[in-house]
Formats: sequence, C-alpha cells, structure tokens
Amino acid sequence: MTVRNLSPQQMFIDLVKDHVPKYHFNGRTKRQYQAWKRSATPKVMATLGDFPDAIAAKPQFLAEWNEKGLRRQRWIIDVQQHLSAILLVNYPADMKRGEKRPAILACHGHGAHGKESVMGNDSSPALRQDIAIHNYNYGQVMAEQGFITYAIDWIGFGERNDNNKPNHRPQSGRDWCNLYYLHATMLGMTSISINVAHGKAATDVLCKLPGVDEKRLGVMGLSGGGTMTLWMALCDKRFKAAEIMCYSDLWAAFGVRDINYCGMQVAPGLFKLMDLPDVQGLIAPGPLLIDIGAHDTCFKVDTAMECYRQVEKIYRAAGATENLELDLHAGEHGWGGNKSEAFFMKHLSF
Repeated sequence: MTVRNLSPQQMFIDLVKDHVPKYHFNGRTKRQYQAWKRSATPKVMATLGDFPDAIAAKPQFLAEWNEKGLRRQRWIIDVQQHLSAILLVNYPADMKRGEKRPAILACHGHGAHGKESVMGNDSSPALRQDIAIHNYNYGQVMAEQGFITYAIDWIGFGERNDNNKPNHRPQSGRDWCNLYYLHATMLGMTSISINVAHGKAATDVLCKLPGVDEKRLGVMGLSGGGTMTLWMALCDKRFKAAEIMCYSDLWAAFGVRDINYCGMQVAPGLFKLMDLPDVQGLIAPGPLLIDIGAHDTCFKVDTAMECYRQVEKIYRAAGATENLELDLHAGEHGWGGNKSEAFFMKHLSF
C-alpha cells in the first residue's frame, strides 16, 4: 500500500524541520558579529516591503484628565495618507514645569482593547480582566514609576479595528490582522511596515510635547506588542532600550507547528533569512530586556529559552552581554515587571 502525505500543514512542518536560515548566526567574535549584521540587516529590512510615505501629523488635542495619580491626554494624529490614530499619553503627576523625562512607547499585543488596557484603562469588567490576566497595564505602571508613556492602536485593534465603531465593518470569522496583511502585500507593503510607520509618526508627535526628552526613548510590548517592540527598535534608532515580553520562540515551533502567528507578525521570506532569535540579535549591542513566562501557553518556555540562549550567544559575540537581561517569571502569557523599572532607569539615564 502506498502511504503518502495529503496534509499541506504537515508539508510545512516537514519543510521547516531541518531548515537553517541563510543568515543564522554562528559566529563567536565581535568582528564576525559586525560582518554578519552589516550583511544581513539590509536583506532583512527589505522583507518588510515599502513603508507608507510620511505626512504631516496635524496633531489635535482632544482631552486631558487626572486618573490614578497620572495626567492623561488624548490626541488624534494623521499617520499616513487616508488614516489617523488616537494617541494616548500618560504623564507622571510629579513632573515640574520645564522638566524633561524619558518616554516609553507601550506597544499592545493581540486582544479586543488595543492600547486601552496597556495604558491603564480599567473602566469595564472586560478591561480589568484583560489587565489581570496579562499584567497588561505597563503603560500605566511605568508612568507611575516616573516615565512618560504613550501608545496608539496598531491596525486591526482597539479604535482601529474595523469591527468596532465608528468603522462598523464586521467580518465574522475573519481576522483583520490577516486581511490587512493580504491588502498590504498586494501594494508592496506589510502590516509590520505600516505599523512601524505609524509608530514613528506617533513618536514624532510625542517628541514635540512638553516635558519629553527626545534623546531618551524606550519601547516595550507584550506578545504582538513584542513583535512591534522588536521592529520599532530595529527601524527607529531613537529608541535606546527595548523590552520584549513573551515574544521569544522559534518560528518552526510557535509559528508553523503551533500556528500561533498572524499577518501582524510576518514578512515575506523572513524565515528564509533568519529565525526569530537572529532578528532579536540584530538589536545588539543595544540594551534588550527579554520577559519569558514559565507557564506561557502561547510561547512555550522550552523553545522560548532556546531562543533566548541563541540571542545570548549573539550578544556575547557582540561584546555586549551587559546589555542583555532576562526576566523569567513564574507567570503565564504576560508582563513580568520585575526588572523593567531598573532596566529603563539605567539605559535611559533616569
């Protein structure tokens, strides 16, 4: 009897089983690291496709209120042709007139509420549950610790989810992450390149606000927000330190095997060039804090730690081991929060 495979999913699992990306890092020395980074970076960046053209942001102030000891602001800005975004800003209450503070872009991950939970909106049971499950309000907590924090919704989430008002375009059973990715690639872009452009636009506006020290910027995010933290750090050199939470793993495992990724996280041909730890290693020698949940059911600790160990080797070769930190916390898929304050205090000179 002839036994052949008729499962396309099994085909992809088998294809990546022994796959070694073209630019997988195998060096040991600083010179090898520098040559690898110099050669690989342009190829990796090219997988993102075109970026939307930058336009005038035309920021419009919408509201300011005090909540939980923070001064909170809501703005609307233009981020590219035909599209705007709501920008939320959290100011520490103890800021003095004329004082400048470091600022952190707080990137949200997947979920119904986008930036709201991250920035500390707990005004409904659903938002409170979101925060409790993922320790998700790092945009609030870091502001309570003295940093200015800011956030926008990535495309497909929060107020920029087409299912929600004021958009009212429900797609039953369809994931807007994947739909936007299909649209974007047809136009030579990716969801990553679009979101990075929007993050840059928000950062441009933020840097012009009173009290912001534009030379001391950090970025942090959970899960899909970890994806965006990675790419914001690689694409915008204004960010001096990055914290990637629960987005460490191997693409053959969490992506192809577990199907735990979407159009927000991928670029054409990227895995042909690099695995995720290699891409994270491109941040070196820049400061990087990695959060891994020991009980994470999205990014399993086994392969998450293998990812970290590979990043560790890259930082060692780059001569930058002092700039890489790990927060392996006894939690699920969420922010550890054990090292963030000290990490950003150190690397943003606060």
